[in-house]
Amino acid sequence: MIRSRRLAPPKNRDLWVFGYGSLMWRPDFPFREAAPALLRGYHRAFCIYSFHYRGTLEHPGLVLGLDRGGACRGRAFRVAKRDVPAVCDYLHEREMVTGVYVPRMVEVEIGGRRVTAATYLADRAHAQYAGKLTPQQTLRYILQGVGVSGSNLDYLESTVAHLDELGIADGPLHELRALALRVLARRRKGT
Repeated sequence: MIRSRRLAPPKNRDLWVFGYGSLMWRPDFPFREAAPALLRGYHRAFCIYSFHYRGTLEHPGLVLGLDRGGACRGRAFRVAKRDVPAVCDYLHEREMVTGVYVPRMVEVEIGGRRVTAATYLADRAHAQYAGKLTPQQTLRYILQGVGVSGSNLDYLESTVAHLDELGIADGPLHELRALALRVLARRRKGT
C-alpha cells in the first residue's frame, strides 16, 4: 500500500523538517528551532488534486506539492531527537492521507550550511498528480475546491499572505492570487 511509505530519518539525532506550504506557518508539532531554508531541484506548485483537505471527488481542488525542477524557498524546523518518532507519525497522518506524496530525506541549505531534512515530494505516478497546469486551469480548480480544511481559495490566499510575512518571494503564486482577484471582481460585476 502506497500510504505505508514512511520517512526514514537518521536514528538518535535531531531531525530537520522542510516545509513549503501550510507546514511553514502551521507545523503543529514541537520543534527547537525554525529557519529559512532552500531546497534545490524542486519547486513549489499547485500540482496535486485535492479530494480531502481542499476539495472533493466531485469538485477537486489543488494543493501544493514539491515538483521536480527549479528551487524552493521554505522553512525548516529542527525537531529534538526525543520527539522525532512522534513527529514522524504526525507528519505521516497529515501528509499521507491518500499517499500522493513520497516521503524523502533531502539536502537543504540553512544559513549557508547544508543539512539533511525530511520532506514530502509530489508522486508523479499517483492519480492525484495534476502535472503542469496553466494558471487558468489551476484557478478553475482553486475556485471550485472546498474540503474538510476549507476553501481552496482561502488556502491560496493564506499561502501568499504567509509567504509575504516570511519574506519568501514566489512570483507564480502571487500572479495566481492576482488572477483570482481579477476573476472574482469580474464575477461580482456580472461580466
